[in-house]
Amino acid sequence: MNPNITNHSLDSLLHNTANHKPKPKEKTEGGPSFQAVLEARVADEPLKVSKHAADRIADRGIDISDADWDRIHEKVSEAKDKGVTDSLVLTEDAALVVSAKNETVITAMNRAEAESQIFTNINGTIVLE
Repeated sequence: MNPNITNHSLDSLLHNTANHKPKPKEKTEGGPSFQAVLEARVADEPLKVSKHAADRIADRGIDISDADWDRIHEKVSEAKDKGVTDSLVLTEDAALVVSAKNETVITAMNRAEAESQIFTNINGTIVLE
């Protein structure tokens, strides 16, 4: 420890540091800030699929291509930006109930099953056909 720093000034320094919240920087000299990199990484993460939804997808033989997952994720993100919290996503072969708020697929069914269902607690619909 630096002999020029007393316990009182050390406590003061620690207290001030603990209460100091630096503003996120857009860019540092070496490239983008940690905050910018983190936000980009989170935005690039695919949708999560709940265990329930994964089981339904497997049990019902629903096949969703990587390209379709990318489109679904993109549209769910757009819906989230518009205030949608829970969405019904319709593809050519499947119907997915997605929590846009948590970016998680809650359940899935094939389109034939979806025709006889009533969907509640949904405040947005995304149609991808």
